[in-house]
Amino acid sequence: MTIAVRRALIALPLAALCGTARPGAQIEEPLADSVRSALSAAIAAAAPPRPTFERIEDRIAFLRWKGTASERLARYKSDRHARAEFLDTLWYESKRAGLEAALVLGLIQVESAFRKYAISAVGARGYMQIMPFWARLIGDGDAARLFHMQTNLRFGCVILRHYLDREKGDLYLALGRYNGSRGRTEYPNAVFAARKRWMIEVA
Repeated sequence: MTIAVRRALIALPLAALCGTARPGAQIEEPLADSVRSALSAAIAAAAPPRPTFERIEDRIAFLRWKGTASERLARYKSDRHARAEFLDTLWYESKRAGLEAALVLGLIQVESAFRKYAISAVGARGYMQIMPFWARLIGDGDAARLFHMQTNLRFGCVILRHYLDREKGDLYLALGRYNGSRGRTEYPNAVFAARKRWMIEVA
């Protein structure tokens, strides 16, 4: 069992004791040219927002997941079509970045409560509360685009993947870095607790 997994398992019972974490702010740090280029490529790569599947079994599993997730998301998004579009995009972007969909959903619940136009006190934007400096570092410089659903989800997933790689797979530390609170327990615990709501069995 990895350190990251042990930390996650320890954190889950404690998370219920913590209040809802407030969105933080990714901290602007120098990026090596190779890292900046890789992140820019990951953001810019054209891709369809809808998932595609080679096997019918995988498509059926996705549709079961989407149906259950849509029911749980209804308390945040009342429009069924909007929920379907959001979940299609979130599934695609999370899988594209090698992330668990439940984790990304839990992070969004904590960061913005699924509010597309959320803005934090420090200027983080959208569903995944992306700081505007990322648009300058790895995007086209237009921070207003961070309110676009797929753009926001892509930035958030790519950034979280970057932090996870930087922390050598330690999800606890990667989440802290995402929130700008690395080393503190409140935010990772809150995300781990929220993730439990989105763990959906599709077998």
